[in-house]
Formats: sequence, structure tokens, C-alpha cells
Amino acid sequence: MKKFIIEKDFWDVFPEVKIGVVICYDINNSVLNQEKYQSMIDEAQKQAKKFLTKENFSDNEVIRIWRDAYQKFKTKKGARSSIEALLKRVNNDNKINSINPLVDIYNTISLTFGLPCGGEDFDKIVGNLKLTKANGDENFIVLGNNENSLPYSGEIIYKDDEGAVCRCWNWREAVRTMLRPVTTNAFLCLELVNKAQEIEFNAALKSLTTMVQDNLGGKCSFEILDINKQEIKFQ
Repeated sequence: MKKFIIEKDFWDVFPEVKIGVVICYDINNSVLNQEKYQSMIDEAQKQAKKFLTKENFSDNEVIRIWRDAYQKFKTKKGARSSIEALLKRVNNDNKINSINPLVDIYNTISLTFGLPCGGEDFDKIVGNLKLTKANGDENFIVLGNNENSLPYSGEIIYKDDEGAVCRCWNWREAVRTMLRPVTTNAFLCLELVNKAQEIEFNAALKSLTTMVQDNLGGKCSFEILDINKQEIKFQ
């Protein structure tokens, strides 16, 4: 039995954060109807404009709160949260393309609710998965680049026994554990740093769970981790 553990050094920096986790078993992530998922993303991309009401992109609340969070730990120059990356495409009217059903679903949730959302193939996770500060020696190879890019010491990362799974909290994911059409068991997560979005966070977590199960089958359940509940078990 594996665990997802949020370690003390994370809570020392972010004591009020909540992490929503969706565990998915025996799903079918093969691309059977790409048009459906592209349409889903297109609609969410339109809805996401509600988060961009300020003329200056960085003045928008969703952007500002995550930039503030990234100021609290060591990050790679230019690294931004995953929600900022999506909203930047929205702001520039750049189409967000379908990748595979799980990724499309979590991007749809992220755009609809204005929260970072990501996921990993947990059959590829070695040992326990942790959200913690990096030692600085964790192996990390991102999609499209064969170069090993070690995180900085003190950088917030997701990691397992083989290395970093996601750098700069939710900036870039490792190719080793990324979601693929052949993925059957998945770990998905939503991240909340702003209490003002807690209603949206709870709704997003339920929607994410329902959308995966309704579209991909299998069995999905969710948990919320905070400073009072710092770990969960999964297969």
C-alpha cells in the first residue's frame, strides 16, 4: 500500500493550504471521442475569461495569489503555476488542445474553477508520493527534454523514491509518471491557497471525481488533506 504524504516542511510554509486528491482505479483513458473532449475544453476556455477582468494580467486575483505563493519558496526563474499557464493561453486567445481524456478533464476543471489541477499515473510512482521541499538531488526529466533538470534545494515539489514528479509545486510534470492513454490508475489533485476560493474548491473536487467516473468508468473517490490530515493511502 502506497501513501501520499504532505511533509512538515511544506506545512511550515503553507499551513492553511488544502490539497484535494482524487484516486481513480480501473479507468479507461483511451481516446475514443476526441471531439467531445475538445468541445469540453473549448467551453471551459470561454468560461475562464471570468477570471481575467483586470486589464493587467498579473492584477487578476487568481494570478496574483499564486505568484504570491511562489514567492515563498525557491523556484526556477520564470516558473509559474499551472493555472497561470492555462489562463495566459485564455488571455492570448490561444486554443488549448485535447491531449487525452484525463488531462482534458482536469484542464476543464482547472479552467472552470480557477484552480491548479494535475495528475499522475500512480502505477509509475515508486514508493510513497510526497509533497515537500526538495533536497536538490531529485532526478527530473520533463516531456520533450532528455536533460536531467534537478530542482533547487528548498523548492516545493511532488516526489517519490525515484525523483521529482512535479517541479515548482505545480509548474512542470515529469515524463516518467505522466498520464497516458494506457493509464488505468491515476492520482489527481487540486490545490487551494486562497480561502476565498474554498467553495469553488469543494465544488471542483466533486466535479472532477464525477467527470472522471462518468466518462472513464472505474471507481473514483476523493479526500481533502490539510494540516490536520497530512497523508492518505492508495494502492
